[in-house]
Amino acid sequence: MTETNDLSIKQTVTNMLKLQDQGRRSTLIGIGPMSPNLLEATFELGRDYDFPLMFIASRNQVDKDDLGGGYVNGWNQETFTRDIKKVAKKTGFTGLYYVCRDHGGPWQRDEERNAHLPVDEAMAKAKESYLSDIENGFDLLMIDPTKNPYEMGKVIDMDKNLKWTFDLIQYCENERKKRGLPEIGYEVGTEETNGGLTTTERYETFIQKLKAKLDENGLPMPTFIVGQTGTLTRLGEQVGHWNLKNTLELTTMAKKYGVGLKEHNADYLSDYQLLLHNPANITASNVAPQYGTAETEAYVTLYNVEQRLHKDGLVDDPSNLKPVLIDRAVRTERWRKWMEGDDVNLKVEDVLADDKLKEEILHLGGHYAFNNLDVKREIAKMTKNLEANHIDVHGFVIESIKRPIRQYIQTLNLKGLTTAVRKLGK
Repeated sequence: MTETNDLSIKQTVTNMLKLQDQGRRSTLIGIGPMSPNLLEATFELGRDYDFPLMFIASRNQVDKDDLGGGYVNGWNQETFTRDIKKVAKKTGFTGLYYVCRDHGGPWQRDEERNAHLPVDEAMAKAKESYLSDIENGFDLLMIDPTKNPYEMGKVIDMDKNLKWTFDLIQYCENERKKRGLPEIGYEVGTEETNGGLTTTERYETFIQKLKAKLDENGLPMPTFIVGQTGTLTRLGEQVGHWNLKNTLELTTMAKKYGVGLKEHNADYLSDYQLLLHNPANITASNVAPQYGTAETEAYVTLYNVEQRLHKDGLVDDPSNLKPVLIDRAVRTERWRKWMEGDDVNLKVEDVLADDKLKEEILHLGGHYAFNNLDVKREIAKMTKNLEANHIDVHGFVIESIKRPIRQYIQTLNLKGLTTAVRKLGK
């Protein structure tokens, strides 16, 4: 558990469910840690608005070096948690923050899925990753065995999903207890979050079967169960069809079992949709690429300012940031997950020859290249040029990231939530 936490994430969610009965509804934001700047912006907002922070890192973003490491800042579990602590201290944050594993499990690294690893090997790598999570103080582990490459495009086999979910929770709990570590939370799901809707019948069947198996073996119920509310992020926008009636049925059912409903792909939702989250009793919603896009757009704006200053003779040697960022972002190929139709399989060379497509990929996937050395070099050069012209580059980037997060803080009624859950205690 992190140093300032006097409540585990499970205790915080339990208290949020109690607050619902007392007339207070709030929805936590699970924030994808797309960069060190995003950490800083989030901690400052958490400090100023008094709400619990959840940092949700996928295995592609943060993982053991032996398993391939992470594309975000080169973080593994040890350096990720270390840097989070540093930023919390730097910003004077004394509230609740939780380090969370998003989409942990077999085949959750792109290369593992693309290689069609056998089940045993994929499960072994998943356990190795989880063990590092546990040893480095992660507060929540998402158990997600739904990326089976041998069944892609098919309806998830619930019994197979349940078996693997149980096996992984049992493994993680055994390893946690061996080390005498504090309680951690778990997040599980019924199927992939692909923009459809989870049926209430399937949802409850999954919960009932999992609960029976966990109870039988003295294992804890999950903190969150993921349900599909209709959200879907593609091409830098929300293209799903969010459904209030279905969502309310799912949250009511989850609460009956003492767990919170977790929504994925909540990027780019409108104020209208977000304001409906609290009446719907959604406990938490994940947002990631939207905040990476906000940082990318800040860099592009700064680059454009630098170009104008160069044109007017105020910058002698401008950076080449935007072209370099586009090139390196396209070459990561991580943008493919957000594309649709035939664009998913486009060749890198064809993308680089298409000005419109390059701009789209920069918008939705520029953050994939923030840790590239060439990109870092161009950012440093641009920063030096702009600061020589009295422009606060770092401050502008941090504030740009904060803007979309503030929308969620306001609409999801997060202000003062840390104080509210702490008052209820353990």
